[in-house]
Amino acid sequence: MISQILTASVIGLNVYKILVEVDINNSLPSVSIVGLPDMAISEAKERVRSAIKNSGYEFPNKKVVVNLAPADIKKVGSNYDLPIAIGILAKNGTITKTDFKDTAFIGELSLDGSLRAVCGVLPIAAGLKEQGIKILVVPSENAREAAIIQGLTVIGAKSLSEIVNHFNTDSPEHKQLEPIRVNIDEFKQTETEKDGYFDFKDVKGQIKVKKAMEIAAAGAHNILLSGPPGSGKTLLAKCFPSILPPLSFEESIELTKIYSISSLVNPQKPLITMRPFRSVHHTASAIGIIGGGSNPKPGEITLAHRGVLFLDEFAEFPRNVLEVLRQPLEDGKIVIARAKMRLEFPSDFILLAAMNPCPCGYLGDSEKQCTCSEFQIKQYRSKLSGPLLDRIDIIIDVPRLKLDELTSQSEQTAESSEAIRKRVIAARNIQMERYKEYGIYTNSELTPKLIKKFCNPDKDCIEMLKNAVRKFNLSARAYDRLLKLTRTIADLDSSENIQIKHVAQAIQYRPSI
Repeated sequence: MISQILTASVIGLNVYKILVEVDINNSLPSVSIVGLPDMAISEAKERVRSAIKNSGYEFPNKKVVVNLAPADIKKVGSNYDLPIAIGILAKNGTITKTDFKDTAFIGELSLDGSLRAVCGVLPIAAGLKEQGIKILVVPSENAREAAIIQGLTVIGAKSLSEIVNHFNTDSPEHKQLEPIRVNIDEFKQTETEKDGYFDFKDVKGQIKVKKAMEIAAAGAHNILLSGPPGSGKTLLAKCFPSILPPLSFEESIELTKIYSISSLVNPQKPLITMRPFRSVHHTASAIGIIGGGSNPKPGEITLAHRGVLFLDEFAEFPRNVLEVLRQPLEDGKIVIARAKMRLEFPSDFILLAAMNPCPCGYLGDSEKQCTCSEFQIKQYRSKLSGPLLDRIDIIIDVPRLKLDELTSQSEQTAESSEAIRKRVIAARNIQMERYKEYGIYTNSELTPKLIKKFCNPDKDCIEMLKNAVRKFNLSARAYDRLLKLTRTIADLDSSENIQIKHVAQAIQYRPSI
C-alpha cells in the first residue's frame, strides 16, 4: 500500500491541492519523482535522502517512486521536500501514523534535516483551508504567516525529526508541537510606521498641488505632476502615502498573498499593513512592470495593488513600457497569457507620475528660459500617447517656488498630512457606504452604469461639462473620468449632489499637456 501525503501548488494566485504518493519496491535502489516536476523538485531526492539520513533515520535501500498528482499541473519550487520525506518515512514505517487525510505539509529541507522557509505560504494556507484541510505543518519561520488564516491549525517545526516525534505518539521520543496562534491586532499599523512617511507640513507652498493630491487620494484617481526641476515633484510624491487611508483586514490579506508568492514578506510581521508605494526607475522593462517569466510572478503593478505606483521621469520611460499600463489602468487587473497557462493578477493601483515639461525642464518656467526646439519638445511628449493620458484623471502643474516661499522662516507651518488624511478617510468612508452593494471601494472604480446612477449633475453642471469637452477635445473615457472626479470633490465637500463649483474645480485638472 502506498503512502499519501497532501501539499499544495501555487500558480499565479491560484492554489491547487497536490497529492504526494510514495511507493517503495524491491527494484534496484533509486529515487524517481514523476508528475511534471521542475528542476528544483527533481533535485529534491538528494536533499530528502541526506535530510533523512542526517536526522538519524534509515533511507530505504530500494526503489522509491514519488508521484505528484494530478500529473497535468506543473509543480514548481522546493516546498515539496517535506511532504516527500514524510511520505517516505510513513511508507517505511518510521512514522507510525498513516492517516494524513486532513493534514498538509510544506517546507524545504536542508541536508542536515532542518527546515527552511518557503514562499507563498499565506495563499497556500487560505486555499487549503477552503479545500477542507484542518492541519498545516510548515517551517517555523513561516508559522506566523500561515496562522493569520483563522480556523486552521498551524504547526511550525524547525526540523524533520521534530515532525516525526510529533506524530509518533507511542514513541519515548514523542514531543507534541504546540499550534501557533497569532493576534491579528498586533499586526495593525503602528505610529512608528506612520512616522516613516514624509509629511506635507514640511513641503513649502504648492497649495493647489496638495489639494489635487488630496482629491487623488480620496477617490483613488491617477495623477500626473508636471513642472521644472527642483519644484518639489518627487518630495510631494513621497508625501502622498501619508494621506492614504489605512488598509482594511481584507485588503491586507489580499496584499500579503501577493507579497508572499514574491518572497517579500517579513517573517516577524508577515501581514502587510501599509499601502504599497512602489517607485520604479525609468529603465524598468515591460515584463518587470506587468509581471511574467517562465513561471509568471507579479510585476510592479501587482505589487502596487491597493497602493501607489510612482513613475518619476514619466516621459523618460520607453513608450512600449508606458503602453502596457493602459489595460491595467482601465480594468484593475492584468492577464498574462502563455502557451500553457493563463494567469490573472490584481492591479488596482493609483498611478502617480512626475515629469518635466520638456527635455531641458524649463518650458513655461518664470525664471529660466527653455532651450529646447519645438521638435525636441514634440518628440519628448510623443511618448505619452492620447489613450494613456485619457486614463489619468488629474494633470497638475507644479510651478517653481517663489523666493519668499523658499526662504520663509515663518513659524506658521503648512497643513499636516494627518489633517489631510482625516478628510481623505471621511470621503473614503462615504464611498464605501455608497458602494457596499456593488463590490467596489472608490469613485475611480465606477462603471459606466454606476456613473449614471451616482454622478447626476444638474443642467448648469452639464452645460459647463459640455464646454469643457469642446475646449479640451475630451474623449468619452476622459468625460467619464471627469464625472468621477467631480463625485470625489463633492464627497470631500460632504455634498450629496454634484454642484457647479465641484465641476469647475474638476475641469481645472484636465489641461492639455
